Amino acid sequence: MDSRDFRESLAAGRPPRGLPGPLRALWHAARGNWNRAHDIVAAQDGRAAARVHAYLHRRQGDIVNADYWYYRAGAKRPRGALDKEWRTLVQQFLQRQ
Repeated sequence: MDSRDFRESLAAGRPPRGLPGPLRALWHAARGNWNRAHDIVAAQDGRAAARVHAYLHRRQGDIVNADYWYYRAGAKRPRGALDKEWRTLVQQFLQRQ
C-alpha cells in the first residue's frame, strides 16, 4: 500500500486490514474520529504511537500535552501545517511496513 491507496481507503467504512496501530489512528483522525484515534495510540507503547499521539494533541490544540508526546517520541514539534504533518507520518509509517 502506498500513500495514495491509503488516502483512497478513507472513503471506506473501516481502515484496511492489517494496518499497525499508528496508521489505524491516522486513518481515524483523517475521518474526524479523534477519540478513536486517541484510544488506539493511548493503548500502545513505542515511539511511533507516541509520535501519532503528539500529532493528535497538536491537532486538538493542546500544545503542552503535544510537546510531552513529541518528547516521548524523540521528535520536535513541526512548525508546518497539520495536514502536512499527517501526510508525512502516513508516508513514514507506510514505508516501515
